[in-house]
Amino acid sequence: MNKVYKNAGDAVADIKDGATIMLGGFGLCGIPENSIHALKESGVKELTCISNNAGVDDFGLGLLLQSRQIKKMMSSYVGENAEFERQLLSGELEVDLIPQGTLATRIQMAGMGIPAFFTPAGYGTEIAEGKEIREFAGKMYLMELALHADYAIVKAWKGDRFGNLVFRKTTRNFSTSMAKAGTITIAEVEHLVEPGELDPDDIHVAGIYVHRVFQGMNYEKRIERKTVKLI
Repeated sequence: MNKVYKNAGDAVADIKDGATIMLGGFGLCGIPENSIHALKESGVKELTCISNNAGVDDFGLGLLLQSRQIKKMMSSYVGENAEFERQLLSGELEVDLIPQGTLATRIQMAGMGIPAFFTPAGYGTEIAEGKEIREFAGKMYLMELALHADYAIVKAWKGDRFGNLVFRKTTRNFSTSMAKAGTITIAEVEHLVEPGELDPDDIHVAGIYVHRVFQGMNYEKRIERKTVKLI
């Protein structure tokens, strides 16, 4: 089956207002840049976005925050984004702050078909409010539900026309799990190849999980740099 779409605009064209979307990436690494730009151009709004972080002010999901297209963020890290902070403090943006391990596992469980699991992370904090709590071997755990999305959007290094994906180094991050947790999974790739060109042993996400794939272009690939201050 040929799952190739012409470009990002075509791949995200049917995403409607109010959709829940997972977006791969960790910090500035592995972000589906083309798809985010296409979402901004489409004008779709009231989105619930599930991502490890909320981008920075002028890159990644920060672009959709600037244009007020995101209604709710579900993330584990929300620093480095002044517009995010402004919207949160003013009540314009709903935020569900999730411990990073819990976020990763909730996504993994969705891909595995497991509806819920118990974790000690968050017990005794406001994160536990309204959640079922049980004791196992003398330790308290709270129940977390698997996290699904209408669309999962990821960026891979290579992909073929059947949707098989290969990620490069740490760009794999949340993307391999997210690709399995979306009702519709969209993959943008740096290199689109023909079936058979990818070594089966190198494939990180099988094409059965991917519904749409397109050749990305003009990637910035921003790099986070450590800075120090002499005192």
